[in-house]
Amino acid sequence: MTKTPFSVEGYLLAHQNLRKSLNFAEIDDAIAMIGEAVSNNKKIVTCGNGGSASTASHYITDWNKMVNLATGKKFRGISLADNVGLITAFGNDLSYEDVFIGQARAILDEGDLLVAISGSGNSPNVIKVVEYANSVGARTLGVVGYDGGKIKQIAHKSVWVNSMDMQLCEDVHLMFGHMVMKTLCGSPIIG
Repeated sequence: MTKTPFSVEGYLLAHQNLRKSLNFAEIDDAIAMIGEAVSNNKKIVTCGNGGSASTASHYITDWNKMVNLATGKKFRGISLADNVGLITAFGNDLSYEDVFIGQARAILDEGDLLVAISGSGNSPNVIKVVEYANSVGARTLGVVGYDGGKIKQIAHKSVWVNSMDMQLCEDVHLMFGHMVMKTLCGSPIIG
């Protein structure tokens, strides 16, 4: 079996084809869910592993800075992937499955929003914190790929990228964060 070599054109064509499978209403609902949390002065907490950890951090960086600059409103955002001390303390003293739930127990309140990012939708530590958030009355949004995994099943809402290519999933997950920022800031799309 011969593998097709990578090409830039092929990668961008894959994105074009993937666009057709995205559920735009689902994305709009997710953006509205985040907007509602902001309007209600609730905390927005993100988490994820690996590339999804970077995306979780990127969401909070963009949303905290830009929403405040554009509107003057406070944005109460926290990424559970950003505190190396806490992550390593929970990972070492308890288990890696507890790195997010351990932090969430200290800060997550009823009505807050947890945005859980996972390419596969099956990251055990992310599943655990989604289950916890649901149990304390927080709202949950899964940002997932592949078949959506367990997170798609247990989160209140989800943004699902129906692809088995991790990089395509991660690209769209990052674009979702930019869509949220532009919506919350009332930014026009210039293109």
